[in-house]
Amino acid sequence: MSLQIGVIVSTTRPTRAGRKVADWFMDQVADSDMEFEILDLKEWDLPFLSEPESASSGNYAQELSKKWSAKVASLDGFVFVTAEYNNGMPAPLKNAIDTLYHEWAKKPVAFLGYGAYGATRSVEQVAAVMAKVNAMPLLSTFVGILNPWESVTDEGVKPEFVRGSVDGVLKNLEWWAETLKQARE
Repeated sequence: MSLQIGVIVSTTRPTRAGRKVADWFMDQVADSDMEFEILDLKEWDLPFLSEPESASSGNYAQELSKKWSAKVASLDGFVFVTAEYNNGMPAPLKNAIDTLYHEWAKKPVAFLGYGAYGATRSVEQVAAVMAKVNAMPLLSTFVGILNPWESVTDEGVKPEFVRGSVDGVLKNLEWWAETLKQARE
């Protein structure tokens, strides 16, 4: 069975570029040996920290939390497609991470940021949070898309605005996902 990777779209605003960036990424990885699935936080619509117990307990009372837990637990790694809001990560992404705890552990997280500076500050924050939940942030192969207001179109992403290598992300993500999957088993 091939590695299962969740591509998490971090933004929920009506005018967001995140889904277009994620769709562009999916086109780039169509020939990969890994299987990618988009997890759009706008579609998941997770309530903000509404569980009666801490996520670290693993006891979820709400159906949506249970479904989110099962989905994240079933995956071997992640690509976070993230914007940068006021020098930080989007609130829906922080909430999606904080809704769970153990489900993220020992899984790699790659980053595809988009913003004025490729969402560098957002990616740094998300990496620190993911390290806290015992995930493996893959910062060395981070891909940033500059100036999404000009670079992201209905046809995809203009290559002259892309910094980093999607191929580099794939190689690093596959190695870590395979290694950590074996370790989890």
